[in-house]
Amino acid sequence: MTPTTPRIAIIGAGPGGLTCARVLQRNDVPVTVFEHDASADARPQRGALELHMTTCQAALRAAGLHEEFAAVARPAGQETRLLDHTATVLFQYAPAPAPGAADRSEIDRGELRRLLLDSLTPETVRWGSYLRTLHPLGDGRHRAEFDDGHTETFDLVIGADGSWSRVRPMLSDATPHYTGVTFVESGFEDADTRHPEVARLVGAGRMRAESAGRALIARRDSRGRIRLYAAFRGSQDWALEAGVRMTDTEAVRAVLLDRFAGWDERLLALLRDNDGGFAHRPLFALPVPHTWTHTPGLTLLGDAAHLMPPFAVPGAGLAMLDGAELARALPGHRDPDEAVRAYEAALLPRATEAAERAARGLAQALASDAPRGSLRHLRDRPR
Repeated sequence: MTPTTPRIAIIGAGPGGLTCARVLQRNDVPVTVFEHDASADARPQRGALELHMTTCQAALRAAGLHEEFAAVARPAGQETRLLDHTATVLFQYAPAPAPGAADRSEIDRGELRRLLLDSLTPETVRWGSYLRTLHPLGDGRHRAEFDDGHTETFDLVIGADGSWSRVRPMLSDATPHYTGVTFVESGFEDADTRHPEVARLVGAGRMRAESAGRALIARRDSRGRIRLYAAFRGSQDWALEAGVRMTDTEAVRAVLLDRFAGWDERLLALLRDNDGGFAHRPLFALPVPHTWTHTPGLTLLGDAAHLMPPFAVPGAGLAMLDGAELARALPGHRDPDEAVRAYEAALLPRATEAAERAARGLAQALASDAPRGSLRHLRDRPR
């Protein structure tokens, strides 16, 4: 780095922030990660993350964790199906298996977090530390003030703190906006045994059924689970407006069945027969493109930099790539600020391209003439 190693803080212990910390430490650069959660186990890390290996390969190798990841990850289902509201299969594609060349892998969220945490030196993460504000001190330095009242001064603060980042307002006036689309999440446990008809409908990977601004999106998850999202356009307060609470499973089910009235019974079974309740997941996104004027001593990665709908490169993989690239740039420059400039010069156009793809994918899936646009895209994309 430089004769005087800068003090670096990463705000947020998600996959991107932890990957950044790991790569920095592999290059003998000290770093501290500040995380709002009280501990690694404060919030259950449910479900699996699907990672595109073309995105994650560089990040995992830079972190020296490729073999460890391969030991606990598993190939994600590669099949893609597109249906209309009559359950007619319009498109189906399953690539021929190629040993060792899976394009997508999945890993349980908790396993990925534990893998990254175990790779860091002890006490790297300061749990229970919520950033309240940053005070610029000049020369790129910032004093970070945390909610317990303590303050620390850093030469570089990296905002890896997600959708509602506390670092982003120091760089950008942009705030996440509601996309007009809500996901309602549910799922099926041990689907092949307990819900064989649902399992056959979804297939060996992912399935989308689309029609007139509505969609049912299902994908294979870890340990035999199928994750389902009912997607539709409307107010993010749809449940309140319908007079139901999300905790009232049967009332929510009735509202969803009414929204998807007229769909084939095989598709309605996805809403009627799921295990457990429903979770409200309104989709938010940052403006596209989201850019900022370089500010010495500050930068962003992951959702803090490019929050987008889940219709492009999975967010966790993109955040890990961001973190690895930033961490690899810093030791290679005599001036850390020049390293951050180089990182941002690569990050911003890449994030813009991904966000544009995500916005197009969302628009196609929820279009009034869906699934026409999605079908055209699936048929035309390279394989």
